[in-house]
Amino acid sequence: MSLNAALRVSSSGLTAERFRMDVISGNIANANTSSINGQDPYRRRTVLLSGDENGVKVQGVVTDGSELPTKIDFADPNHDAQGRVRVSNVQPVTEMVDMLSASRAYEANVAAFNSAKEMIKDALTIGKV
Repeated sequence: MSLNAALRVSSSGLTAERFRMDVISGNIANANTSSINGQDPYRRRTVLLSGDENGVKVQGVVTDGSELPTKIDFADPNHDAQGRVRVSNVQPVTEMVDMLSASRAYEANVAAFNSAKEMIKDALTIGKV
């Protein structure tokens, strides 16, 4: 692998992890939503990534189709006759773990990019007197 390819792969990883952090941030921001006027509350989203020798690509964003939890809240104007309200299936603790994972992956890509950049810089000074 050439140094330019290493830069390209690290750059694609940076882009993918930044996008992943954006989606996770959206999940966290909508964690406490509930159903309104019979519409489903916010559903958790995850990012599908794929990789090959050319780097990482975002394949898409998938909406979690798992069962929406309910809670009893008679104060919520959208509750049913038993006081149940459907709420988002986002778990903030899970999202924070995913955010840490994405952040570490981003940092690893920055380190790899900087290493390749330093190797290129050092290679340019080899013939210098």
